[in-house]
Amino acid sequence: MKGTIAMTTHTNREWHLLSRPVGWPKPEDFALVETPVPTPGEGQILVRNTYLSVDPYMRGRMSAAKSYVAPFELGKAMEGGAVGEVIESRAEGIAVGDHVLHSLGWREYAVVDASGAVRVDPQAAPLSAYLGVLGMTGLTAYAGLLRTASFKEGDIVFVSGAAGAVGSQVGQIAKLKGASRVIGAAGSDEKVRLLVEEYGFDAAFNYKNGPVSKQLREAAPDGIDVYFDNVGGDHLEAAIGSLRRGGRIAVCGMISVYNDTEPAPGPRNLARLIQTRGRIEGFLVNDHRDLQPQFVREVGPWVASGRLKYRETVVDGIENTVEAFLGLLRGDNTGKMVVKA
Repeated sequence: MKGTIAMTTHTNREWHLLSRPVGWPKPEDFALVETPVPTPGEGQILVRNTYLSVDPYMRGRMSAAKSYVAPFELGKAMEGGAVGEVIESRAEGIAVGDHVLHSLGWREYAVVDASGAVRVDPQAAPLSAYLGVLGMTGLTAYAGLLRTASFKEGDIVFVSGAAGAVGSQVGQIAKLKGASRVIGAAGSDEKVRLLVEEYGFDAAFNYKNGPVSKQLREAAPDGIDVYFDNVGGDHLEAAIGSLRRGGRIAVCGMISVYNDTEPAPGPRNLARLIQTRGRIEGFLVNDHRDLQPQFVREVGPWVASGRLKYRETVVDGIENTVEAFLGLLRGDNTGKMVVKA
């Protein structure tokens, strides 16, 4: 249904990438720019963004290196997941007042092709949940564990970055699906307690408290069948060292090396894959969009009933989006990091 809502402002704020970071991104690599609020064309909608997503993969898009997705363009608005309210519609099937999920974040107002917007129900779940537990991060956890890692009932599962948005959901889904043991690694004692006491992990450890390989062997003395990798580095090497026969490793991310200026050394024990007949496979969530309906059918009721718990770290104000992103890279967040625009 086409229409419009009277606007109280004609100014839009959006984040631009000014220079490609070398090593850790710095605030001066970005600029918050004022632009006119854009006007939708035929088949498009104007969305006032309510929540913006910041995610580790965005660090890769700040580089000019060839990757699976085009880099951000210098001097132009960056992109990312966002959810907001439609305030003007020139598209059939989407009405003013609807709420939609789309990929033009890092800004207050976005003109979105109707084909690139997904309607969401704010009565069924908080809007921010559609960026996390019921959104891309949730589907990442679901597809990576069940399809890429070929999880099966009775598996022993190890998750790194386990208190993050993806990792916390991986561990809980594994438990709900019948894992015999779930172990998580996180970066603080507080996060370790959260994993065990709230998310139901069987064991967890603070990777800063000692060698990951030693702590993993203590937490999983019988070894592991599945490793869900969000970190890489010493976590990956430790997982290979604890892998049981037929073990599977799903590589989702390697946040430990994203800001390195020199190539990180690879695991030194890859020969163990021969002994264990193990498998390492990387994946991208966009390759598994076909699982979205199944994911929503299965995970939605778990979230609604409270069987699957989630946390969010909410940063207020679009002007703080870069700081939220940098905090994500530092590991300041518990659960999904979102910005309330």
